[in-house]
Amino acid sequence: MTGAPHIPVLLDEVIEALDPQPGDVVIDATFGAGGYTRALLERGAIVHAFDRDPDAIAAGRSWSEAEENPPRLVLHPHRFSEMVDVMAAAGIARVDGVVMDIGVSSMQLDQAHRGFAFSSDGPLDMRMSQEGASAADFLNGADEKAIADVLYTYGEERQSRRVARAIVAARPLETTGELARVVRKALGHKPHDKKDPATRTFQAIRIHVNGELDELSQALSAAERVLREGGRLVVVSFHSLEDRIVKRFLREASSTPSASRHVPLAAQDDPVFSKVSKAIKPGEAEIERNPRARSSVLRAATRTATPAREAA
Repeated sequence: MTGAPHIPVLLDEVIEALDPQPGDVVIDATFGAGGYTRALLERGAIVHAFDRDPDAIAAGRSWSEAEENPPRLVLHPHRFSEMVDVMAAAGIARVDGVVMDIGVSSMQLDQAHRGFAFSSDGPLDMRMSQEGASAADFLNGADEKAIADVLYTYGEERQSRRVARAIVAARPLETTGELARVVRKALGHKPHDKKDPATRTFQAIRIHVNGELDELSQALSAAERVLREGGRLVVVSFHSLEDRIVKRFLREASSTPSASRHVPLAAQDDPVFSKVSKAIKPGEAEIERNPRARSSVLRAATRTATPAREAA
């Protein structure tokens, strides 16, 4: 893990928001290359790191072997939506902090054989867990309407029908390069365009293949259940769909329902989160150092003593 090809985004801001103390138990819900985890361990925290990508877990295992006994890094090859049950199985009911870095990792993007990016040609895969249906399976098997719906919903692609029609006409598609060329031709790509028109399509298919937005919603609810009173939730997202979910969750979790004469005061729930931060974005210096940080947004909140909601 030393020298891992990954620069953790908003690292100083994440650590400041979590404020880990020696002995604190913190969940790194998206371990990846371990950037946040390393900083947490340096502050003396005990980290339970989750990742459904077996490559990330394998790299983490070789790293954690050097830790003291008992280890302060515990790796869990699970989805972060499963954190409540996994932590309970480890004998831990409540934790001091949860951090999530949503979306695909730099490590995954930079590996052509994983099929996440169009910057280099590779198989149309995009599976974070390396299990289940791949992007190629979806694109070569779904009907035109289903593909268009995914592109519009998860990629906010306004010309989703045109792109879906072109994808179906070009099947079978096997590589990221083939898909990118089809999308660029359908949308009239010009070399001087600042943003590659294939970006939205790749984002949409990746989100669909991995069920990312449902995972995020479930993970936020899981964090509500596992955090102790005073525990901190910190979420870094990278596009509007993710940030919208986080923002809505925190708004609803930190608000007090309007008083009603039809509901006894004792039955009116208090907020389950407080001290919700404003959106925190990277400064120019970080963006210059790490261009992938440009679209990142951090939101944080503190767990109250109110029991977790039933929906959570």
